[in-house]
Amino acid sequence: MRKGILTLTATLALFGSTVAACGSEDGGDTTAPKEAGKIGVILPDSKSSARWETADRKYLKEAFDAAGIQSDIQNAQGDKSAFQTIADQMITNGATVLLIVNLDSGTGKAVIEKAKSQGVAVIDYDRLTLGGGAEYYVSFDNGAVGKLQGEGLVKCLTDQKADKPIVARLNGSPTDNNATLFAQGYNGVLQPKFDSGEYVAGPDQSVPDWDNTKAGTIFEQMLTSEPKIAGVLAANDGLGNAAIAVLKKQKLNGQVPVTGQDATVQGLQNILAGDQCMTVYKAIKKEADAAAALAISLAKGEKGQTNGTVKDTETGADVPSVLLEPQAIFKDNVKDVVADGFVTKDELCTGDFAAKCTEAGIQ
Repeated sequence: MRKGILTLTATLALFGSTVAACGSEDGGDTTAPKEAGKIGVILPDSKSSARWETADRKYLKEAFDAAGIQSDIQNAQGDKSAFQTIADQMITNGATVLLIVNLDSGTGKAVIEKAKSQGVAVIDYDRLTLGGGAEYYVSFDNGAVGKLQGEGLVKCLTDQKADKPIVARLNGSPTDNNATLFAQGYNGVLQPKFDSGEYVAGPDQSVPDWDNTKAGTIFEQMLTSEPKIAGVLAANDGLGNAAIAVLKKQKLNGQVPVTGQDATVQGLQNILAGDQCMTVYKAIKKEADAAAALAISLAKGEKGQTNGTVKDTETGADVPSVLLEPQAIFKDNVKDVVADGFVTKDELCTGDFAAKCTEAGIQ
């Protein structure tokens, strides 16, 4: 996995230098370079994951500023009406490229159609807009994310020598195509275990809008209906933490493995404390840099470079894509996330976690 990440990093570095070269003057060409357009970015919310404001906004702005490109980055805060209003304002204010993280495919599709009618290019960022027809898609291999979660839960249950464990699934939002892909990945690992009788399929429910408060209520109901839940496949760290909070009330935290995703500070601290089994690290800076490189090339009137395609299951179209590889994180390699600069030791190793960080070899 590490080799795959390093290879892709090198590819993206070459990609970035190629884009920069395309914008430079050739000694034999006296034509003045075309002035680049403005890029609008719409992030989805602050509630489903801390990453949107703490990581994506920062990395995207840094990339645009470094390229000398004007940008406008806004957050719809989970409001579908606001999402469309922001897009309209960005187009009116001169954006020639939109980079969007849709709230659902319907809202995203409406924005893409409006943008295209105004000659504005659109890149789907992190979430594919089904039926939308965006020019490009940049994300992680979401099926691989789910597969790592499923394999991670199996590893933790095996380590605990669990006998026919009852596994609950706390899925992401039913309107998010990524949640569907995550589920395909982890169900591909878990279903054979259910079919063979090695595991028992417990409660299985989606969490509307990735809402952590709703996730807590849902999981509390799950545990009431099935008190012997022995493992929780939670689709991200926020949902995982909601489940852990409920398990703590019952003094079951640490006894019931819980998965996650996003390698948030909270998720990593839960892993260090032994309350969370694993998370999936997605090197968001690499994702943001890849998306920014595509957006910048489009803003300059150039064609972007990709490393694959993703099938739009609604239209059957193959969407040109940049796909990155995720990494499974357990207690013994939490240090990799810190070493990569995604979180800092100061953020992670606060208070009682200082000693746990030392135990985990975090420098």
